[in-house]
Order: sequence, then structure tokens, then C-alpha cells
Amino acid sequence: MLNIEEIKQLRHETDVSYMECKKALEQSQGDLKKAKEVLKKRGKELAQKKSSRETKQGIITSYIHPNKKIGVLLEINCETDFVSKNQDFQNLAHELCLQIAAYRGETPILEQSWIKDETKTIKNLLDEYIAKLKENITLKNFVRYEL
Repeated sequence: MLNIEEIKQLRHETDVSYMECKKALEQSQGDLKKAKEVLKKRGKELAQKKSSRETKQGIITSYIHPNKKIGVLLEINCETDFVSKNQDFQNLAHELCLQIAAYRGETPILEQSWIKDETKTIKNLLDEYIAKLKENITLKNFVRYEL
């Protein structure tokens, strides 16, 4: 029998639904580390399934660094207007703006390590949000300005 506290902890750490956390813990026989790997694998599989779906909705957002010397304009797309208004989707857009503002190398954005967690790439981050929001998400266009 699974401990509810373990399910809550996994949900808190991964932000995945209660039922998905429960299934992952059952599959991993209560091992929290293995359950996270199960969830990560499921998220990648879901992202692959959704990758062919069209993304005609989304938002355009911006970020201006506090020093007023760096700015980013970003277009990020999803499948529905409902998701584009979702706070999680908007948080993802903000995180991507921060990433772009920090980016100076020649590495493509999706292959870069995420500035807040070097163990993840931006592609991994997008896949997590695709699994979480259950819609395809594409990074359509961005511009970075710097004085």
C-alpha cells in the first residue's frame, strides 16, 4: 500500500497529477527516485505523441532585464486559447524569456541547459510542460536585444 505522503511529496516535486504520481509510485514499488524517472519517461512519450499537432494559439510576451540593457520578445504557441491563458503556460513563457536573455552562445535554444537547472535542457523543460498541460507547445519565434 502506498503512503499518501509519498504521493503528495512526488506531486509537489514534479507538479504532475495525483493519479499519475500514484501510478508512478506503484510501478516503481514506492521508490521516489525511480518514480520520478517513470514520470520523466511518460512525459517524453506524451510530448512525442503530441508533437505532430498544430499550435495555432499562444501568446507574445516580453522581458526587460532590470539593467534596461537586455530585452526579449517571444512568441510561444500551443493548441488552444484555453491553455494560452493558463498560468503554467505563461510561467513557461517567462522562463524562456529569462533563458533567452541569458543566452550568448551559438547553441540552439532547445539544446541549451536550462539556467535554473543545469541537468535539464530547454527541450526537456518544454516536454515537461507538454505532459503537464496535455497540449503540444512550440517555441515559434524570439528576438533578443542588447545594448
